[in-house]
Amino acid sequence: MVKIFIDPGHGGDDAGAEGNGLVEKDLVLTISLEMQSILNRYQGVEVQLSREDDRAVGLSERAQMANDWEADYFISVHVNAGGGSGFESYVHPNRFEETEDKRETMHRVIVNTLDVTDRGEKEADFAVLRETEMSAILTENLFVDNDEEAEKLSNPSFLTEIAQAHVDGLVDIFDLEEVEGNDQEDDVLYIVQVGAFENEENAKRLAEELEAQGYETHIRRETRS
Repeated sequence: MVKIFIDPGHGGDDAGAEGNGLVEKDLVLTISLEMQSILNRYQGVEVQLSREDDRAVGLSERAQMANDWEADYFISVHVNAGGGSGFESYVHPNRFEETEDKRETMHRVIVNTLDVTDRGEKEADFAVLRETEMSAILTENLFVDNDEEAEKLSNPSFLTEIAQAHVDGLVDIFDLEEVEGNDQEDDVLYIVQVGAFENEENAKRLAEELEAQGYETHIRRETRS
């Protein structure tokens, strides 16, 4: 059994990168939930997320959750800001040898699949990379303050492409195989959530964009527990 731990960056009061009406914590949660959904189609895989909604989770807590679960691989999903473009990935410098083969595969598959600028395979002393006991990678998927890339990131289908690219990398690394004969009952429904927002106007804007593409939308207001 392969145990994949997915870490949607930021959350709660920590919004992460912001630009062009986009908020990192919302985008990466959507990507990560979609990764989980896609991975459920594969046999011999278990998936756990550091958060499944908009809540604050400490950096060390994220790493400890993965350690306690004894994950085989840790992926921290982010989007970028600060005046740039493209995709980059990070591993910890002190753990380069044990992580680099997997990172090289993930990086190559994601860049080639998304057909975006390759900003390089980098190293950084990020807590989630330093404190995890298993191989770990942090991905930065385009820039919210780049107008062209923000337009892509505002498209739910592109977020699904990002999720699929990450999963494709995992398929290559762990030689995963899809479940065969996975027939479902006729009365089963699959509900897709494409975003969760603190700002009502952002939620309405995304709903309008989806409706313009022919999708039926529903905005549900919830309070934090």
